[in-house]
Amino acid sequence: MAGNYYKVACNDCENEQIIFGKASSDVNCAVCGTTLATPTGGNAEFHGEVVETVERRDSTELEA
Repeated sequence: MAGNYYKVACNDCENEQIIFGKASSDVNCAVCGTTLATPTGGNAEFHGEVVETVERRDSTELEA
């Protein structure tokens, strides 16, 4: 699976949660319910502030 995860801060309540960059459904804030990301057919469109990129792990790292 290719893609990264992103830590996104909610604009309403400042909660931070990690979202897959190619989300295939709407992602809502776990605290207040505000939409944080919507699918676009490729990379998701983020509606909050992207705080950091969490790099994906390679399959070679899992074998070690």
